[in-house]
Amino acid sequence: MMDFGCGGFGAGGWIAMTVFWVSLLALVIWAVTRAGAGWGAAGSRSSEERGRGDTAPESPEDIVDRRFAAGEIDEDTYQSMRAALRSSRAPHDGPR
Repeated sequence: MMDFGCGGFGAGGWIAMTVFWVSLLALVIWAVTRAGAGWGAAGSRSSEERGRGDTAPESPEDIVDRRFAAGEIDEDTYQSMRAALRSSRAPHDGPR
């Protein structure tokens, strides 16, 4: 009889080949999405953030400024936080 170009794999061979190709395709899609996640994060940063590099930590003043600009805190809270930060950085002349 003719096998119509099936190569004589049988049912088990076809199942194994299907599992292989589906797994390979899933691996490629996973790798592309993982690599793309890094590209998206770099593209969303501002030019100021890219200029200072990833190793520079954000200062407390920068955090308060960013939160105020984003509307997370109101002006009174912003002013009190800035004042607290200024006073904590001032040199203290306490008893020796």
